[in-house]
Order: sequence, then structure tokens, then C-alpha cells
Amino acid sequence: MKFTAICENHLYAKAYSKGKRHVTPALAVYVLPDYRAAQLRRAHPQKKEVNRIGLTVSKKLGGAVVRSRVRRILREAYREVERTCGVRTGFLIVLAARSAATGMKSTEIAQHMKTAFSRLSLLRS
Repeated sequence: MKFTAICENHLYAKAYSKGKRHVTPALAVYVLPDYRAAQLRRAHPQKKEVNRIGLTVSKKLGGAVVRSRVRRILREAYREVERTCGVRTGFLIVLAARSAATGMKSTEIAQHMKTAFSRLSLLRS
């Protein structure tokens, strides 16, 4: 399942400065209520409320191959958390990878993500 991406830089900056955050060894999660959630729900084909997700992987983590791999793993971990636990909708969520994420599998990162999401009260169950 594809998710809606955060495309504007000012939304990343707003999530960093005003959003709630939780940091784990693998990633930092920033969450902010999405002011455009109702508008996006009306535009959605099934009229569902969605989260907008932003992925941040710094050049400090490695070359392009490593960064792309970490992005793919973050996306898959988010899908797994969404599928198993359910994630509340209507938020801007920025997932910033940390250096420990380069050597981890998607299941390990999903555990870190579940911990962060539960601390930020994003999980449904």
C-alpha cells in the first residue's frame, strides 16, 4: 500500500519544531496533527483520512545505495506496523533514520517504530 508523502519543506520544518517526538536507537519519529487532513480526506478516492509520511535519511549514514536501502526498510516497517497494530490517521509523521538503522532488518525497525508510536499515542490497539 502506498502512503501519501510530505512534499513541502516547510512541513518538515514545522514537524521538527512544533511536533511531538520520540527517539529510539534506530530512528527519530516526529508527529504533528495535519491541518489539511479534512481536505485530503475529501480528495481521497475512498474518502479515507490518511497520514502524510516523510522520510529523512542523512548523508552521514552512507552512500546512495545505503540511504536508498534504509528508505525502503523504513517504508516496509511502517507498512508492517500499520498492518499489524493500526495507526491513527490525520497526522504528519516524519521518520528520521539514525546510524543504527543501516545494519537492521525491517522487523527490528518495526519494533522500534511500534515503541515510538505507542509513546506518541499513535497506535489504535
